[in-house]
Amino acid sequence: MVQLPGAPSQVAKARGIVTEALGRDHPLYDDVVLLTSELATNAVLHTRSGAGGSFTVTVTSSQSVVRVCVEDAGSDGPPCVCRTGTQSTSGRGLPLIEALSHRWGFTRENGSTTVWFELLQAGVQAGVPAVAV
Repeated sequence: MVQLPGAPSQVAKARGIVTEALGRDHPLYDDVVLLTSELATNAVLHTRSGAGGSFTVTVTSSQSVVRVCVEDAGSDGPPCVCRTGTQSTSGRGLPLIEALSHRWGFTRENGSTTVWFELLQAGVQAGVPAVAV
C-alpha cells in the first residue's frame, strides 16, 4: 500500500506502483495500468483527496488474479457508473472498469471510499470465483 498526495501529478505515480508490483512483462500489465489510472484520476478529481487530501493504492497479485484498491478521502455520494454523451470529456472511468475487469466494487466507511477491481490471469475460467488475495 502506497499513500500519495491528492494531486493530478500523482496519477503517474499510481501507474508506477503497478509497474513496481507487476513488472512490464506481466500479461495483464496494460489493463491494470489503465484501470489504476482511472481510479487514481477519479480519486483526485471527484473526492476530497483532490482538495488537499491523499489517496492510497494497493496492488496484490496471485497466480489467478490481480486486484487493485484505491482508497480516497471520500465524497458526498458513492461512485457512479454514469453513462455520458459521446461529446463528454469525463464520466468514462467506471464504465471502462466495469467493461474490462472480471469484477469490481467499492466500500464506503469512516468517511473514505475504497474502489477496487480484479482481473483474472489467463487460464482461469470465467465464472469461477476468484481466490481471495
